[in-house]
Amino acid sequence: MAETGQGQPWLTLIGIGDNGLDSLTPPARRLFDQARTVIAPARVLERIECGDREVIDWTFGLQKTIELLLARRGTPVTILATGDPMHFGIGATLMRDLDPSELRVIPSPSAFSLAAARIGWALQNVSQISLHGRSVHGLSADLCTGGRIIALTSGGSTVLEAADILVARGFGASELTVLEHMGSPDERIRRIRADVVGEERPTFADFNTLAIDCVAGPEAALLPAVPGLPDEAFDHDGQMTKRDIRAVTLARLGPVPGALLWDVGAGCGSVGIEWMRAARSTHAIAIEPVQTRRDMIARNAEVLGAPSIEVIAGRAPEALDGLPRPDAVFIGGGISGDGVFEAAWAALKPGGRLVANAVTVESEARVFALQSDHGGELARLQISRAEPVGRYLGWKPSMPVTIWSVAKGLGT
Repeated sequence: MAETGQGQPWLTLIGIGDNGLDSLTPPARRLFDQARTVIAPARVLERIECGDREVIDWTFGLQKTIELLLARRGTPVTILATGDPMHFGIGATLMRDLDPSELRVIPSPSAFSLAAARIGWALQNVSQISLHGRSVHGLSADLCTGGRIIALTSGGSTVLEAADILVARGFGASELTVLEHMGSPDERIRRIRADVVGEERPTFADFNTLAIDCVAGPEAALLPAVPGLPDEAFDHDGQMTKRDIRAVTLARLGPVPGALLWDVGAGCGSVGIEWMRAARSTHAIAIEPVQTRRDMIARNAEVLGAPSIEVIAGRAPEALDGLPRPDAVFIGGGISGDGVFEAAWAALKPGGRLVANAVTVESEARVFALQSDHGGELARLQISRAEPVGRYLGWKPSMPVTIWSVAKGLGT
């Protein structure tokens, strides 16, 4: 068995329920009893007796907490975190800066597990998302007929915001279950339709978990997770990768969980947004020089459930300087521009994929030259659509699109 690090863990993360120390297992309680420095949210500290320990009220934000911990690296510290610290919790965040050998993690049941147990949902069939500290519009990506969502929230207002989004998307008949203070003497479970929440604006406890049983109305926008959303789903000015070409393009880009895409010359953001919808925890950076189109990207990202897309103002290649290295790059326009391909290719991670679409003769010539130097696959697509010709239908062809896709070798 491979070793993961040296020495004993100095940082202990203990998952705790809303009923305080009574929620801890005997091994977790022993670790707490041995702790000399405890960091915890004020809500947790109010429910426990800490004695003469050093107690740090976690009120200064996540980044400050990480800085404090790194400054004490090697000195025993115990963090009390709600539920499972590795499920949308501080443990998962700390793993970016610490070696796993430095941490000892003792989880409690997560809010997802507790909620599913109380309302009788099979957790493996539920979308588990976090709206805590994130845009509530992120839930839009999981809305579907018969779908079920359990979401962590930032507070009582999150429920109201989620209800407004459901109503706007045609899911007003969806049943919301708001689970407040699970496990504590203050526990309360409330069920209410999304459209009723929108009308009555009730008050909910700030510490809650939201479960959504999706019910689509006749006017609901039913959008699949697979790439190729209707062009009408996007706010655009005509400069976009159209539906059928977009689906083929994304298949060649190959979105996988956690991967980063550069969408160069993003237009309305259709490729970057569909990349983020296609796999959990993907990221996308949209590079677009035109302000009106950047505004379109922001609006489309909210409506379609990809609000965390990053939008960069500027033109390639200059706008690419300093961006995190991508796992995939899409160049939908501007492949013939000086230095655009070279900058993107240099930044692309080994094993990454680059896809460029060409419509003009000049951009197609550039693609042919690049393919000759770097290899990869070429495909030429022309979509014809049936349109009225008098009393009949006839095929109207669109402009052909040349698609070049190439993978960067692992040794480059």
